[in-house]
Amino acid sequence: MEPNRKIYLITGHYGSGKTNLAVNLALRERAAGKTVTLVDLDIVNPYFRSADFAPMLADAGIRMVSPMYANSNLDIPALSGAVDAVFDNGGDCVIMDVGGDDAGAIALGRYAPAIARHNYEFWYVVNCCRYLTQTPEEALSVLREIQVVARLQPTGVVNCSNLGEETTTAIVEQSVPFAQKVADLAGIPVKCTAYDKKLAPLKVPDPFPVEIFVKKPWDSAEEE
Repeated sequence: MEPNRKIYLITGHYGSGKTNLAVNLALRERAAGKTVTLVDLDIVNPYFRSADFAPMLADAGIRMVSPMYANSNLDIPALSGAVDAVFDNGGDCVIMDVGGDDAGAIALGRYAPAIARHNYEFWYVVNCCRYLTQTPEEALSVLREIQVVARLQPTGVVNCSNLGEETTTAIVEQSVPFAQKVADLAGIPVKCTAYDKKLAPLKVPDPFPVEIFVKKPWDSAEEE
């Protein structure tokens, strides 16, 4: 066992941008020379999953672990033994893309004891432009629901506020106080602000420009 493996848990409400963040984080860590495993732990939403990018990630040298039946015409929430194995042989870095809100995060709670043995980051992704998380208090409520079923302590907030292809520099920059308020209420720091790299450079603390991979088929732009 490698107790010092870094594990990233990427959680957030539907539409927060968490899957796009998880894919970009995996690519960034791989570019830094680390061996990376990306776990698609979203067993609730069949539409926007990290597993959708398995070929691209494989080409980049990133191992993909998905729920059974992901990317098929079956939507059965089944987790394979391969998920358990990543805690012992997942490489330098394991990134877990967790289903939105508490319903999706139930799966995470199953692995809480194994995760707690490692150095982990539990990031809560927020998007102030999305329904049900338009106030810091609403966003905090979703985080607390996720936290209860995950049985782990969150370590940071990631600001992914966006309006898909309608996102502007002003929208991202003006969302920073929102993310900071959520973090203050939760008693954890803001880790970064993720935004479409086409908007760079932005005047935000801890910027994380990303490639937009997760797109809706009908508009080919908006993040999951």
